[in-house]
Amino acid sequence: MLTGRESLSRLIGKRRRFLPNLQSILSLPIRSSLNLLSDKNGGLTETESSKGKVEISSSDLVTCPVCGSKVRGEDYTINSHLDRCLSRRTNRKLTQRTLLELNFGCSQSKLQISSDESEQLLSSDLSKNCSDYEENVTRCFSKIDPREEKSHDQGRQFPHTESVKQIDVAGSAENPISDGRANTMVDFSALSTDNEESRNHMDGTADSISGMAIDTFIVGRKFSDEKEVNLGANIYLLRDPDNIKDSNAIKVLSASSACCKVLGYLPLELAQYLSPLIEKYCLSFEGYVISVPKRSLDAVPIQIVCQNSIFNGKKGCDEFEALHLWQKALQVVEFAKNRPPNTTKYQQNFCLLLKEVLTSSPHLFTKDKKKFIESFTSLSEDSQRLFVRLYTRKGPWFRLSTIMYPEICNPQQAVKELSATGYLYLFEDTTKLHDDEMKDLLSLLTVSELRDILCTLRKKCNQGSRKQNLIASLLSCYKGGSCPVLQRLILERTEICIRTSPEAESLFWRAERLFFLNGEQDLSAFLLVDLGIVKYPTYNCIILEQIFSNESDLLAYEEAIEVAQVIDQSLDENNFELVLRCIMIADSRISCCPEKLIDSTSPDLMAIFRSCFSASWVYSKVILLGISFLECERRYKDAIHLLRRLLDCFTCDTRRGYWTVRLAVDLEHIGCPNESLSVAEAGLLDPWVRAGSRMALQRRVLRLAKPPRRWKTPSFSVSLKRKIVEVHIQGRPLNCEAGRKSRFYGEDGEQCGVEQLALQYYAREGGWQGVHTESGIWMTIFGLLMWDILLSDVPNVFRTRFQTAPLDMETDHFYLARKSLIEPQLQKIHDGLAEEILITSWELHMGTACRGVNWDQHSLSDLRAAVSCIRGPCLASLCRHLAQDYSSWSSGMPDLLLWRFHGDYKGEAKLVEVKGPRDQLSEQQRAWLLLLMDCGFNAEVCKVSTTGTSP
Repeated sequence: MLTGRESLSRLIGKRRRFLPNLQSILSLPIRSSLNLLSDKNGGLTETESSKGKVEISSSDLVTCPVCGSKVRGEDYTINSHLDRCLSRRTNRKLTQRTLLELNFGCSQSKLQISSDESEQLLSSDLSKNCSDYEENVTRCFSKIDPREEKSHDQGRQFPHTESVKQIDVAGSAENPISDGRANTMVDFSALSTDNEESRNHMDGTADSISGMAIDTFIVGRKFSDEKEVNLGANIYLLRDPDNIKDSNAIKVLSASSACCKVLGYLPLELAQYLSPLIEKYCLSFEGYVISVPKRSLDAVPIQIVCQNSIFNGKKGCDEFEALHLWQKALQVVEFAKNRPPNTTKYQQNFCLLLKEVLTSSPHLFTKDKKKFIESFTSLSEDSQRLFVRLYTRKGPWFRLSTIMYPEICNPQQAVKELSATGYLYLFEDTTKLHDDEMKDLLSLLTVSELRDILCTLRKKCNQGSRKQNLIASLLSCYKGGSCPVLQRLILERTEICIRTSPEAESLFWRAERLFFLNGEQDLSAFLLVDLGIVKYPTYNCIILEQIFSNESDLLAYEEAIEVAQVIDQSLDENNFELVLRCIMIADSRISCCPEKLIDSTSPDLMAIFRSCFSASWVYSKVILLGISFLECERRYKDAIHLLRRLLDCFTCDTRRGYWTVRLAVDLEHIGCPNESLSVAEAGLLDPWVRAGSRMALQRRVLRLAKPPRRWKTPSFSVSLKRKIVEVHIQGRPLNCEAGRKSRFYGEDGEQCGVEQLALQYYAREGGWQGVHTESGIWMTIFGLLMWDILLSDVPNVFRTRFQTAPLDMETDHFYLARKSLIEPQLQKIHDGLAEEILITSWELHMGTACRGVNWDQHSLSDLRAAVSCIRGPCLASLCRHLAQDYSSWSSGMPDLLLWRFHGDYKGEAKLVEVKGPRDQLSEQQRAWLLLLMDCGFNAEVCKVSTTGTSP
């Protein structure tokens, strides 16, 4: 995979179906000093603008045997193109063994769900659980457990000049405090805070509860004995402690029925507070039905009244606790007034997202756009549900006749309303469509319908009988103008087709982006929490500054993401001309707005992590991908030009190390060793060049800085030439082929990799226990030891309920903003308290998502053994490096972490980097090993060779 491709794909997230700036991206002239399209030999051409389309002689093009596209005829270009085709698993050649055995996929963590998986989860699970969600209709994003009330009461108070949001373990927000001066206050529509409750707590007494009426609903009607209810029917409540789904369940029974038939249940959120009042304080409730819904299974509005006093003659009852539970029940009732009980969960989450974005970022929407978004909540229930369903599906076109959802009563009427309000676009006449839209419409037809149209037009498909081939044949006729009736023929078979309107999709995409602040999360994040799959940590959102100061900055950022999506799609489609055009666009955009870039002399390090939401930062990622593409095409001069551009523009960026290394390498490729040496020497003076990149430049300087270029040996040569202990072992190979991961027979005769073979060797020779984990176990240890610091109250780094780490975690701002908290914690680790901290953090936060912490891969016993065997000073030094520069040191650690005990309390640890017969240490791995040696660790390299070969 091209360098930077995976990172850019994560930034883009789920690809948008509609790009509002696509035409301008493709047609507007580009003011760039680099004309990639007209220069095939890697030379730089100075131009004022590039039109984007360059005619290439047909004699210079060849046809790819895999995808059929035209590519330039140079040998290297053809080979690179074939590699990309085969990496997408397109018509794989079974004889090309080396390419087949490469793994072009990328692994994902448990919390990283691809857009396709998210869409399937959202559509399948929503359908599956729709009825279940309707039973718990008034549930806010996270219910509050009575056992957690005390911890909430101990929340820290903040100055009134700040805007604070308390995020609980499941992500709901509480305790908003603001004096009105901070316009970033976000209302999470959660329950009233405990602080507010404490102020109102004593307004009532135990006696005031008796006779008090509250309005609520009967839910879970599908489990009822009586499907019909009458207006004014008398009811009463009965505890159901044996309910397997909820031990706090409360039944609603008909008082007018001789056999006491069950009408349903109280909402779960209300039942959790009323059930202890009924059981412990012997309260009883009666009431009546105040409204009858249209559908028998819908929630039924009721009013219930407490019939007796709390104490009811009982002694030893805690009045304070009883009033506390009653106040919480009243909060649930008040909260439910703004959340209709028949609102499905995904509809509720979508409305909540829109509300929060409009509350937190009103300055990023014009008056008309805000009015359009706000109008969504005034739509009918069916219309809201249908739009969210279509918005989250792949689409873009859908046949109205095939739209059937159990929670949508009248989809036809919903379509009419959405169309009239501008949320949907209908294809029901012969309106002229773009070629892309025509292709999408044809994909809605079945194979038999496509063949029927071909027969009607008396056309033959010369490319085969597969659906894609049939569509291609019809599309070629439409583009050629020989088939003007194609739209009518499609409409006759599909009838009405619908899609979300570009305006609605653009606005709601913006709202979703502002809500999550990344492309990896979407509405499925709500679902993952609702289903209990993911639990987010507790933290405070203290928002003092906006990410985007005005709409123009946001629009520029959105356009940059569009360019990123275009280049990503173009690489998939092998449209290399469009790839080059996107590179030129990014180059021109960066060169035109230097005032937006970060100044290395600025003391405001917080601007570094905010810069990730700038257009310039996105364009830099596009250029980085473009550099990798150009290097694969051996267009080194063009790559050098772009690398210099990045280094000139981004003077304060941790990526400068990689850029400098690539610049030095590419200069050597074009035969300029003196310039390469000068670049490497200058890079070593750059404070942003760190870790493996710094070591790579040092090694390059040592190699090139020889007489007569340089006469003096660099001072770092002694440190760089330190010997790393090596251990050589032999194994019986299972395969010895280049391009494949080495496999061996283990001591038990089973197949294994080099790491497992090394683990067996160390267990046999030294009694070592350990795990093959690379950086994983260290990131888990760091996350657990620094948990409270990661989630500490630092302004502007927590902005949404769905974060697993602060926004500044991979910047220098992380350590500097928390130095007063980090250093005392490191001192505790230094003094040998790491194991105690680890156990406490594990027990308190088990299962909660946090950056780097992998609850499934590492057991508490392994973590305790590792921490207890690593000396406190070593572990503290390692954690300090991660806190100071997480982005540089969070990867490349040795493969194995080994430990062994000497008695009950003492032990030792060892870190081992394992290399197979054809592997070499990377610069990052070498940097880690030397750093670990400096920290006092026992570190070494284990080289595995095949039997019969010398070490």
